[in-house]
Amino acid sequence: MERFILAYDLGTGGNKASLYDERGSCIASIFKPYETLYPEVGWHEQKPTDWWHAVVDATEKLLASTGVDVERIECLALSGQSLGVVPIGPGGELLRDSTPIWSDTRTAAQTQAFFGKINEDEWYSMTGNGFSRECYSIFKVMWYRDNEPDMYRAISKVIGSKDYVNFRLTGKVMTDYSYASGWGVYDLTNWSYSDRLIEASGIRRDLFPEIVSSTHVLGHLTTEASEALGLPVKLKVVCGGVDNSCMALGAGNIVEGRVYLSLGSSAWIAVSASEPVIDTGIRPFVFTHVVPGMFTSATSIFSAGSSFKWVCDNLCTDLVQAAEREGRDPYEMMTAIAETSPQGSNRLFFNPSLAGGSAAHLSPHIRGGFAGLDLSHNRADIIRSVMEGITMDLKLMYDRLKELCNLEDRLLLVGGGSKSRFWRQMFADIFDTTIVKSSVVQEAGSLGAAAIAAVGAGIWKDFSPIDNIVKGEEIAEPDSSAVEVYGRLLPLFERVLHFDAEIAELWGHIT
Repeated sequence: MERFILAYDLGTGGNKASLYDERGSCIASIFKPYETLYPEVGWHEQKPTDWWHAVVDATEKLLASTGVDVERIECLALSGQSLGVVPIGPGGELLRDSTPIWSDTRTAAQTQAFFGKINEDEWYSMTGNGFSRECYSIFKVMWYRDNEPDMYRAISKVIGSKDYVNFRLTGKVMTDYSYASGWGVYDLTNWSYSDRLIEASGIRRDLFPEIVSSTHVLGHLTTEASEALGLPVKLKVVCGGVDNSCMALGAGNIVEGRVYLSLGSSAWIAVSASEPVIDTGIRPFVFTHVVPGMFTSATSIFSAGSSFKWVCDNLCTDLVQAAEREGRDPYEMMTAIAETSPQGSNRLFFNPSLAGGSAAHLSPHIRGGFAGLDLSHNRADIIRSVMEGITMDLKLMYDRLKELCNLEDRLLLVGGGSKSRFWRQMFADIFDTTIVKSSVVQEAGSLGAAAIAAVGAGIWKDFSPIDNIVKGEEIAEPDSSAVEVYGRLLPLFERVLHFDAEIAELWGHIT
């Protein structure tokens, strides 16, 4: 009798619940969105109870849509958005209604205090934490201590997003190595929390959850969780992993040197290897991989698909309305318009830093904009320049990563943006590299979670079946004439980024 696997991809915008068969084929998926709150500048919060309700609601709809016998569902696992800090009390009670998510940057005072004791380059070299430093979990917990002392004193444990859901499922409070590596006090090469870094933070050592492998079976569903989800108590709950590492697994990054590009709201280029890729110049961000003995290292831009969405929401409302009437995708309509503009968008550049700069940029304060805009430009030029700007920014990241490690000579593309044939060809031309569209498209995180559950529950012996699942559906090869054009444009684009970074720093002094 065939067995089934549940996977949850707990992302920034919502939760995707997916049902897989034991061969790793996705049968159906249901997405349930939830809200992000912005109570103050730099504060990005979500409600952990919203995560739980999204899991419950999506599971109900998924089971109803598939009609699968729940007794044949063997196990489940979650991929969870990183850097979460959910405070729970001794009885497991949630101590804060909404909690900072990965992009929250309220911790300037805490990072300044910490790096008054610890050299920042030394810290990065130990942890691989190459996002903007304010994002990391330890500094958010320090913020709790400094600003909400009564709540802080009541904390029994601080856990991440998927670990909170796991707690609601099993009553067990644990994390895995991949999620722990985003704490800001995790020593990558020693595979453990660093007592020295914890001491520098001043945070109580007992607040940190126990670390187990991603494939560790936490236990079975509690009676309460079983009733809420409509699933049998006997179902195995496997620990799961952080979204970056689950996506790397689901993109097929299970051997040395494999590289993929995730083109979603944000975008990153990640390579998996037996050693972390550490460089204090561009600061690749590193997570322990869910694959034993490996790491996934990446460079990123914060606003990729979200920049494209900004154009859609502000300049293409007529297309959105037409798409609704005609049952079409407004982004496909946008790219069709963009194709009428030539390479280089008639000398128009777009800097996609609408959400600020990553550690690989010259300044975290950099903001986006158009360069060279004049009265001759039309909507096609603007749309194409946005797509080119996102792609060229990622090309600069790719080149820097390539200087630090060996990469395969082809690039696997996953995420929503990978569905566009036009954009895939643009990537091939700007990167001067073979671009492969993955068969999993937007399912990489879910597939990674399903694979973890399969190994943890003993359905798979190891992760090797991933290679039979992740296939290259379509290939885009570089066009030599386009490569030549973009080769001339890329240095000019880089100068635009330098100029915008300088302006951002000057604005900081003025305001």
